[in-house]
Amino acid sequence: MSLQQQRAREEPVLAVENLRTAFFTDKEVIRAVDGISFDIHAGETVGIVGESGSGKSVTARSIMGLVESPGRILDGSSIRFQGEELVGKTQAQYRKLRGSGIAMVFQDPLTSLNPVYTVGNQIKEALRLHQGLRGTEATKEAINLLEAVSIPDARRRINEYPHQFSGGMRQRAVIAMALACDPELLICDEPTTALDVTIQAQILELLKELQEERGLAIMFITHDMGVIADIADRVNVMYAGEVIESAPVGELFENPKHPYTQGLLQSIPGMHPGEERLRTIEGDVPTPNEPATYCRFAPRCPEAFDACDAVHPVNVEVGRDDTDHTAACLLYPEDQSREEAVETHRARGETQEEIR
Repeated sequence: MSLQQQRAREEPVLAVENLRTAFFTDKEVIRAVDGISFDIHAGETVGIVGESGSGKSVTARSIMGLVESPGRILDGSSIRFQGEELVGKTQAQYRKLRGSGIAMVFQDPLTSLNPVYTVGNQIKEALRLHQGLRGTEATKEAINLLEAVSIPDARRRINEYPHQFSGGMRQRAVIAMALACDPELLICDEPTTALDVTIQAQILELLKELQEERGLAIMFITHDMGVIADIADRVNVMYAGEVIESAPVGELFENPKHPYTQGLLQSIPGMHPGEERLRTIEGDVPTPNEPATYCRFAPRCPEAFDACDAVHPVNVEVGRDDTDHTAACLLYPEDQSREEAVETHRARGETQEEIR
């Protein structure tokens, strides 16, 4: 059985389909997330990678029900957690889900920790809310959780305040708080960006161990392709609110198809020893403030041609039959002429719009 067939038979922990999240300002409508779809299965780590402004964090906040005015999830979007539709839930319903079903670890642990309460008190509060534990029982479990995330001398450290923890230890404490809720899905929004390389490696290893022990599904957001190579099983590459390539991590690194993905991989430091300057992708991620009737990457793309300004590419199969590898680029399918490929994208795009 191929990997694609195996994934198709399993019920995903999280299924995102045609997710569109927009922000309605006085001047324009910003389509921060514009029609993305992906699944995450139990025990799987799915990476979401892309430059700043690509829509990664808005995707996470949409799943968590944390999109604030003037933003909102648009009609036709679907986010199913263990088969249950989340779009349309009230904030009260979402509060029951956060933590107990889905937990999130943010980039800066100080934004998640209250400086006036001990770390132990904050973990025990999560245990009280989500597992009903109190008193000695809660204290014992809080110590166990700190030990689970490899904080030394947990019995003493539980009575310390966030400022007494190093950056790496604070991030471990935040992960412990997330685990206190015993979630099925853990969303990590660039949790290692503010850490040095050694601590970053320790946090990534910790997440792998916790996933293996608990069967966690993990959504890992980052702009660092090196981190993605280390942590992810599958990768979704985002650009200007869209997923423009999706593949198993090994396949993506060995056989990147979209020119944007190729550019990201070429820009990894150390990829081209001997060169005086790092390779970059010229230009910036555009603000997606109009419907995608063209390729949003075209102004920066070295492979762009005339049709890229007139036809919006959709995701098509680009890998071997058993790789489940797709890319949204008019250069594909490779077995078609350029004119045929453009027509394929045009026809599929019209069909998708009719479904919406």
